[in-house]
Amino acid sequence: MNENLKNYIEDNILPQYINYDKAHQRDHIETVIEESLNLAEHFGVDMDMAYAIAAYHDLGIPEGRETHHITSAKRLLADKELTKWFSDEKLKVMAEAIEDHRASSKNEPRSIYGKIVAEADRNIDTEIVLRRIIQYGISHFPDLNKEEQYTRMLGHLYEKYAEGGYIKLWIPESRNAKKLAELRLIIKDDSKLRSFYNKIYDSIIA
Repeated sequence: MNENLKNYIEDNILPQYINYDKAHQRDHIETVIEESLNLAEHFGVDMDMAYAIAAYHDLGIPEGRETHHITSAKRLLADKELTKWFSDEKLKVMAEAIEDHRASSKNEPRSIYGKIVAEADRNIDTEIVLRRIIQYGISHFPDLNKEEQYTRMLGHLYEKYAEGGYIKLWIPESRNAKKLAELRLIIKDDSKLRSFYNKIYDSIIA
């Protein structure tokens, strides 16, 4: 990887996430970067592009979660520092990848880079998924009590992750398919799901 690019992003882009909601802070971005680089290496594609895409993919969150994939892509294109390392053609592909990463998108990403960041952003580990949903709920719906937060979480799980949910996996080689199957079993088991929920919720509130 280009060390100058890496240093620029670490010094100027990643710190911006420090004040984002708890589900989209720097730790999440670094997880997406790590998995993106693993997948980029597997497919033999441009590591610098994969790195930058992952670093910028949620940058537009403060302007609205519903359109953050669009505003994040615009922020990448507006950052003229990136022209030191990427051609206009590469930047166009990178912006499209960010636009295509959103989990609710019904369309297949337009490039391997879109598939990589979309897959890396899923990170379907049961505890991570539940923690992010609970953190988002507490941050954006602070008036809900513990039981109401559980109901909100359950609704989101069925809408997105359960059988028939809108989540789509684009890379069969990733670990997400197995992890999604495991999560779906837990969603169906209220006792196990509540055990996870109580542990995570209490740790966040504490």
